[in-house]
Amino acid sequence: MHKFLGMWAAAFLLLLASCDPARVYEQNVDLPEGNWAIDNVPAFEFEIQDTTQVYDVYFNVRYNLQYDYYNLYVRHQLLGPDSILLSSQLHELLLMDSKTGKPLGDGSSDIYDLQVLALNDVTFKKAGQYKLMLTQYMRRDPLPNVLAVGARVAKESGKQ
Repeated sequence: MHKFLGMWAAAFLLLLASCDPARVYEQNVDLPEGNWAIDNVPAFEFEIQDTTQVYDVYFNVRYNLQYDYYNLYVRHQLLGPDSILLSSQLHELLLMDSKTGKPLGDGSSDIYDLQVLALNDVTFKKAGQYKLMLTQYMRRDPLPNVLAVGARVAKESGKQ
């Protein structure tokens, strides 16, 4: 039954994503046994064709309520079509309200999905294949109870 619900949820999310005209790319990767090791650096490769468009980049995090912290530090590295590093930055993602402990994002029971705007007003100078890599920067290795991470690239709202 649990496997059926998971497949149904995945199909539903795929249907919703296909109805999103702003989305250029979105991909999530499951982390082995719900642990994010420092040396596990998920890479997301996406193609940009329109260099006049302004884009927003989001990070997706699926976590469960056994996660020990209210935040998650993530470093991104963005490589251009020529494999040159275009940007690198440390981000603090708030997974739970620091005062109340209430989980942020969408979820039920003990699993939550959060999408956070990480880079806004991004313009890509060259058409081609870009690569975004995410590294967890917490003090635990591996970091338990982070089930999946992902990236979304979308045309900026109002400038489509």
